[in-house]
Amino acid sequence: MSRVLFVFTSVSKTLTGYPTGWYLPEAAHPYYLLAPHFPIDFAAPNGPNPPIAPSSVKNFKDDEECMKFLTDPTVQSLLANAIVLNLENINVKDYAAIFYVGGHGPVLDLATDASNIAVANEFYRSEKIVSAVCHGPAALVGVTGPDGKSIFDGKVVTAYSNAEEEKIGRIKDVPFLLEERIISLGGTFEKAPELYGAKVVRSGTLITGQNPASSRLIGEEILKALQV
Repeated sequence: MSRVLFVFTSVSKTLTGYPTGWYLPEAAHPYYLLAPHFPIDFAAPNGPNPPIAPSSVKNFKDDEECMKFLTDPTVQSLLANAIVLNLENINVKDYAAIFYVGGHGPVLDLATDASNIAVANEFYRSEKIVSAVCHGPAALVGVTGPDGKSIFDGKVVTAYSNAEEEKIGRIKDVPFLLEERIISLGGTFEKAPELYGAKVVRSGTLITGQNPASSRLIGEEILKALQV
């Protein structure tokens, strides 16, 4: 049975030293939508125990699935045994999809991590589902097709927007803004009409979600794509 690979950041601080990591609902909601249908593996650049963004635990303490994710024995085992992200450890043929969890971390490590880019290239060039939410699409800025063109070139894409980054005062925390980078790589950037509104876009085998509010929606879209 084809598997789904969840990829997490290994970064715990932004450029200004603000505590970061992977963002809780962006892992929890897609996980609980997909886990009943597909075996799931976790991976991160540094492997086991990728750091969680403390703010995401605080902000989603009333979210039942998020709290379940923090104590779920299966999830805890997957995190504790997260695979070191490289092609030596990951056989892309075993997977139907890759999914990048957000949090500011991916902009700081996955965006420039050569092993991640090699893995993501293989998924994309094998025409498997490549998906990411919020800051997760930062992990794809170095990904190209066999023609050398960016994965974003000619596609409609969403991600955490400039306006959202500005609203929370985190522009100096990251080396680049996702909206700007995606546009510079030839993507057409779309976002919800209101700040922090849910938005998911599918463009071929690429599925992207805008922000934490889009977490369930992207899980549903990945599931739909995999069940076709």
